[in-house]
Parts: sequence; C-alpha cells; structure tokens
Amino acid sequence: MRAFEPHRVSSAETANWVPPLPDASGFDHLLVETPGLRQHVAIVGDGEPIVLLHGFPQHWWQWHQVAPLIAEHGYRVICPDLRGAGWTEADDPGIERETRLHDLLAIFEALGIDRAHVVSHDMGAITAMQLAYTHPNRVRRAVQLSVPPGFISFSPKLIAAFRHMPHLIWHHPGDSLRGVWADQYTAKPTPEATIDAHLAPMQRSGIDQAVRALYRGMVIPESMRLSRGVYKRRHLTVPTLLAFGRADTRFNEPLVRHLCPNPERFADHVEFAFVDDAGKLLPDDAPDTVANLTLDWIRRTD
Repeated sequence: MRAFEPHRVSSAETANWVPPLPDASGFDHLLVETPGLRQHVAIVGDGEPIVLLHGFPQHWWQWHQVAPLIAEHGYRVICPDLRGAGWTEADDPGIERETRLHDLLAIFEALGIDRAHVVSHDMGAITAMQLAYTHPNRVRRAVQLSVPPGFISFSPKLIAAFRHMPHLIWHHPGDSLRGVWADQYTAKPTPEATIDAHLAPMQRSGIDQAVRALYRGMVIPESMRLSRGVYKRRHLTVPTLLAFGRADTRFNEPLVRHLCPNPERFADHVEFAFVDDAGKLLPDDAPDTVANLTLDWIRRTD
C-alpha cells in the first residue's frame, strides 16, 4: 500500500466546498492527505502522467483549457493546488524554500507516479525546477512557461521583472491581487469572471496569509540562489522547453537570449519557444499553443 492513499471526492462533496469549484467538465477531484496538509488535485484523462503546476495567484483551474487538450492524446493530466493556493489546506501557513517540492513528491507517492512529464508556469516553475535538478529521475520531459532557466546570467535588465515583488513581500490579508492581471502582464484583457474564479479561494482561512510566506520563504531564498549562480554550477539533464509570450514585458525574446547564452554549457537539451499574441499568462492567452508545444516537445524528445 502506498504511504498516502488519495481520496476521490464525489461531485456531491465538492458541491459543498466553500467557495465552490469553478466550472470545468471532465475532471476528477482527489484529496491527498499527509500530516498537517490536505492537497486538492484535479485530474483528467488516462495514460502516461503529465503534471501541470500553476502560477500565482492561480490554482488548478489555470489549466482547465490546457489539460483536456493534452488528455485527448492519451495522457493522465494531473493539476494540483500547490500549498498556499486553491482548495489545498495546511495547518501551518509557513512555507520554506522546498516545502512545495516535498508536497509534490507526496502526490507522486500517493498516485503511484514513478516519473512524469512536468509543465509549469510562473511560481510553479520554481518547484518544477527544484524537482528537475534534485530528482531528475522523476521527470521525463519539462516545459517551463514564462520563467527563464535556473542557469540565467543576472543583469540589471532583470530589475523590471521583479518590480511586483515588494508589494507581495509585504502583502496584507485583504489586499487586492487583481494587479497580476494588469495590462503590462497580459496580451489581451482577462475576463473579470476568470479573475474572480482565481481569487475566490483567497477568502479562505490560511490562503491569504500564505502570500507573504510564499515570497519570503520560497521566492526570495530561491532568487538569492539564482543570483549566486547555484544552478550554473549544476547540469540540467531533463530535456526542457522554455516558452515565453512575445508580449511578455518582463522576459521578451532579446532579453531571454541575452540572459541565456550558450545553454549547452549548462543543460543536455534545452530549447526556447516564443509565442505570438501572448504575454506572461501564457496558459490563459494561448491554451491551444501551450498544449501543442507540450505534446510536440514530448514526441520530439521521447
């Protein structure tokens, strides 16, 4: 028996969750319980596992358009709510640098996953990167969206990419997070209903308090490691596709190319892709393209 047996949640049970889950047909919902933590995981499809790790302040529903498109091709697509997001509940709001990594490994254990393809966006890419470097045997292929690789060269040109951080480091419960969907981050306006669906869980106890914990306990320590070149002294063995929206004002193509010269020095197989008419929120701006890039990357490198 696996260490952490998942519990499938019926539609009758999820109907009583507060706030209610946003609409997304075809998904099964599971709970993976470990000491002090109850992780919500949404799953669609059957076959080889692909794990999708959401950004901030999104949750599993960020993938509600992407995941079914991938599942149609014979994959089991697994979308967890990472600690501090969505319908995952933790007794302790504290989050350290690798807390989410250990949570993810617990999901692998509970679902009987030995190896999986991993697609990540924004803050989810931190956990995906940690997994790829520390447990490369658990990752078949990786697709990283809107975030440069761990072996980037630091430059003053990166300052603009971190201009949002002070507000979130000092976040107070109740402060609005709607600025994540501001014009400078998106290629097209995000419907208000979509923003509301992502922010609804922030009203739950412990979730709003987790924002500062995420940035102070995970983002800042990992950013410091990146600035010290920790990952430039390691070698990435997992074949990784890094995709960015051409309308991304933080990481445009010239900057990414400038920050990542000679990637073959630091990785076995890395490629870059740039998506037209998309910004930082790639899964929202171009779900079809994200699904197609993922499927193509797996097929070309498997």
